[in-house]
Amino acid sequence: MSSIKKEAERCLKCKKALCSAHCPISTPIPEVMELFLNGEINKAGELLFINNPLSAVTSIICPHERNCTGHCVLNKKGAPVEFYRIEEYISRFYLETMEIPEIKKNGIKVAVAGAGPAGITMAILLLMKGYEVTLFDAGDNIGGVLRYGIPPFRLPKDLLDMYKDVMLRMGVHFRPNTRIGANILIEDLFPDGYKAVFVSTGTGRPNKLGLVGETLGHVHFAVDYLKSPKAFSLGQHVAVIGAGNVAIDAARTVIRSGRSKANILHYMGPDDMTANNDEVEMAELDGVEFTHYVQAVRIMDDSVRCVRVKRVENEDGTVEFEEDYNEIIDIPADSVIIAIGQGPGADLRAPGVKLTQRGLFEVNEWGETATPGVFAAGDIVSGPRTVVEAVAFTKKVFARMEEYLNEN
Repeated sequence: MSSIKKEAERCLKCKKALCSAHCPISTPIPEVMELFLNGEINKAGELLFINNPLSAVTSIICPHERNCTGHCVLNKKGAPVEFYRIEEYISRFYLETMEIPEIKKNGIKVAVAGAGPAGITMAILLLMKGYEVTLFDAGDNIGGVLRYGIPPFRLPKDLLDMYKDVMLRMGVHFRPNTRIGANILIEDLFPDGYKAVFVSTGTGRPNKLGLVGETLGHVHFAVDYLKSPKAFSLGQHVAVIGAGNVAIDAARTVIRSGRSKANILHYMGPDDMTANNDEVEMAELDGVEFTHYVQAVRIMDDSVRCVRVKRVENEDGTVEFEEDYNEIIDIPADSVIIAIGQGPGADLRAPGVKLTQRGLFEVNEWGETATPGVFAAGDIVSGPRTVVEAVAFTKKVFARMEEYLNEN
């Protein structure tokens, strides 16, 4: 506790706080710090929860170096305030001790399809305003990518259990193992009295490389592997193809799941990885190997055939990456894990709802689809993005959904 308090005492509580300004959800950091240091931890937790219902999660998995921490004014002279540590402490305490206020029900039913970050956020916002919420999910528990895509050493799963408990105490009806678009169609919901439907089913379908050898028995997709790592027998050498957080999570899970070695194969250089810097650093500490400037061209029975990639700087300052097919390298691999992004499933449709070329839901700036009463947010709208971005847009959608429900 003392180290957390000392960290909070370093905060200058700037009137024009750059940390808050560069937070996608505009967390009121100076106010939270003031309450915390004055011994009002419950009020600080409530402020965080109202602004961002998933603050206990985002405090752990946000790319802090790009948001609050990266823009702290103390960066100019030394070490920035690590607000996320304080936020995690306050938010977890608030969840553990939260008393649900008496909420008057308004009798209006709303369906939420998908219990990932956007779905949990929307369900909580609706429940706090007295709506009767049914939360559907294709999985057997809430969390979506938080539960099935992020390993427990990064995000403790008991946090998600706390959120489930909070929602149940607020009165949510949770229907697990129910895939909207298969078991139940969106158009089935309105005749049963739902006045609006919020879709946040995510992007759980992994992207393919399109290479020869991708269907072999030792080749797996990262999103499938991360759901249940113990179900996979990977051998000693595992090649992970990708450069984002999912690739890092898969490689670190491989290291922790047995005696396997993990080697991340990356098309560009160390500074071009899309994964959070902190996560890359942790992977290096875990013993994950990195092979940069290689392009996979074929998956073999015991290796990944790659060609070398050259980084070319043009006269105008732009950079290009060119494959050199004269330089071939076979990287040993008893198993291969593919982590090059995800897309939406093909089973979610609704009359009148338009899809983009990528198969995502087409919405306006308020998350409205072309079908009245059907709203959407999260990865099904934006493609894979950060959790805090999903929460921020969901709050915006909620504001418009409330207007729609009051008008209709």
